[in-house]
Amino acid sequence: MSQQYDLVVVGGGPGGYVAALRAAQLGMTVAVVEKRNALGGTCLNEGCIPSKTLLDSSEYFVLARDSFARHGILIDPPRLDLAQMMKRKDEVVVRLTRGIASLFKKHGVTLVTGTARLAAAGSSTPQVVAATAAGEQKLAGERVLLATGSAAVEIPGLPFDGERIGHATHALAYAQVPRHLVVVGGGYIGLELGSVWLRLGAQVTVVEMLDVLLPNTDQEVARTLLKSLEKQGMTILPGTRVAGVETAGQGMTLTLAGNSAKTLDCDRVLVAAGRRPCTAGLGLEEAGITVDETGRIAVDGNYQTSCPGVFAIGDLIHGPMLAHKAMDEGVVCVERWHGELPVVDYALIPGVVYTQPEVASVGRSEEQLKVDGIAYTAGRFPFLASGRAKALDETEGFVKVLATPESGRILGVHILGPRASELIAEAVSVMAFGGSVEDVALIMHAHPTLAEAFREAALGAVGRAVHL
Repeated sequence: MSQQYDLVVVGGGPGGYVAALRAAQLGMTVAVVEKRNALGGTCLNEGCIPSKTLLDSSEYFVLARDSFARHGILIDPPRLDLAQMMKRKDEVVVRLTRGIASLFKKHGVTLVTGTARLAAAGSSTPQVVAATAAGEQKLAGERVLLATGSAAVEIPGLPFDGERIGHATHALAYAQVPRHLVVVGGGYIGLELGSVWLRLGAQVTVVEMLDVLLPNTDQEVARTLLKSLEKQGMTILPGTRVAGVETAGQGMTLTLAGNSAKTLDCDRVLVAAGRRPCTAGLGLEEAGITVDETGRIAVDGNYQTSCPGVFAIGDLIHGPMLAHKAMDEGVVCVERWHGELPVVDYALIPGVVYTQPEVASVGRSEEQLKVDGIAYTAGRFPFLASGRAKALDETEGFVKVLATPESGRILGVHILGPRASELIAEAVSVMAFGGSVEDVALIMHAHPTLAEAFREAALGAVGRAVHL
């Protein structure tokens, strides 16, 4: 006998748990099947939250080591207690995952711990079979939402062993600082985790097969960031790949090919070369669900798959693999079932790289505008000219605003500098309402704040910057 629900969600990550909570708020009976013993998916357990926790902790360590004296704060050279840093990271994760569990209880969401697959087509309503510690459990839902997220891609010649060669999850839990960490992949995951261990004392080399790192980021911003990371001590090798690996004792020798053909001795390799949708074992073929050429589940405008009553969101479908994208898709999907008409604006998904300095972007880059033949004007404002940035002693970077020459409508905003991850929210809001540089100029910004740099850059796009 199947247990009956209005909605069965497969996956308790950002997309799945947010969809479940919103569905429960709207009066639906909801069950979530999650394979982990904690909710939150990769984001809370092995990705966004633990990585940002370590990024902040390692940044504090560097500030104490390199910057306090400039502020007149004299301390003995700081010493690293890596075990305590990791303990704090784990505590942050536990508090947040328990918070989601408490929200499930508050809203009456049923949690089933186990792995799930879709039952073969044939029943009037979609069914999920959950393999739990107590045996198989069948759940029938008026609707089923697939939200199982993604996993790290393993590349040929570098199989994961969890020790010497691993992915981001392993790099978030090293028991000691690597002597030499080689990061394979120069995307945001590789640069962020490389930054953590660089700050804590490791030699870090980033090997990227493409000639350009962060290809989807405005390249003026990307180039400036890479120069900053190199100045901090990171070695970055674009247009290079790992052609071979030999192990000896606790170390490895990597043979590189391409622009930087040479060998590297290291003790850790972090493979951060992309992610793939977690669709194995879901029973997609048996349920008649098709995938596209990239291996992602094909859905319509309402996130419904080719199987009636079965929907999919997040990393399983087209688009950037970002937690906030999955969250919004979960809410929009559920609310449309109740007659509401929300949308996800895929042109305005903010992207952030949590390095130091941070990078945050929304909308079009200069490269994209040039390819599409769209006329634009650019305004830039350096944080070196910001009073608040000077007070913080964080003056590296700039804000760039791209706008149409005639109307001043903002086409893209790109920030490199302090608190960029927070500053980008204003840009997203203005662009969501079709705002122009004139609109930003009319919005009063508190002084002194970092946000003034956005206003000045917007004014700069029409030649009206005051403080430059």
